[in-house]
Amino acid sequence: MSATPLSPGQSWGLTLLRASLGIMWIAHALLKLLVFTLPGTAQYFANVGLPGWLAYPVFALELLGGIALLLGVYARQAALMLLPVMLGAAVAHLGNAWVHTSPGGGWEYPVFLSISLIVLWLAGDGALALRRSSRFVPA
Repeated sequence: MSATPLSPGQSWGLTLLRASLGIMWIAHALLKLLVFTLPGTAQYFANVGLPGWLAYPVFALELLGGIALLLGVYARQAALMLLPVMLGAAVAHLGNAWVHTSPGGGWEYPVFLSISLIVLWLAGDGALALRRSSRFVPA
């Protein structure tokens, strides 16, 4: 199956999505490192029923995945790789109501970001990607 070329508007739209997701992931990782600290994040993970040690690889994945998205380095694979982290966040917030401003944070924001990652994975890298992903398009 050959891929249909993207219009310039579609390509730049994907670039905007990719860059904004990358900035969000980098900011989220730095929040864990600089504000909550990694030991504090590990304690939070343990409080919501996850293994505390999981905070460290999640931090690394968020930071490296965010950089990959921002720069466009295998962005589609990075989006797919970050999806389980965001789905895990959605599950962790599931009992806190829908809106993310609910006490404890709701699940709307992680679910929206999960869908955004899926869109990027399905649609492609966009413009200005340093290392393009394969052009796999599901049937």
